[in-house]
Amino acid sequence: MDLNILPLAFGPMQIVLVVLAVLLLFGGKKIPELMRGLGGGIKEFKKASQEDEDDKKDEEKK
Repeated sequence: MDLNILPLAFGPMQIVLVVLAVLLLFGGKKIPELMRGLGGGIKEFKKASQEDEDDKKDEEKK
């Protein structure tokens, strides 16, 4: 068993294949809408994690 091979290691060819698969599945018109949704989700996650850190700091000060 060779442990040097990582099953989730992405090379340039794998990235190209994933991009092509996304284009085929969703089409060119849906991709900007999907990216906006993904960006909004990431923004909400960052906001929630920042609020959680602020709450912890407030509790430590008390």
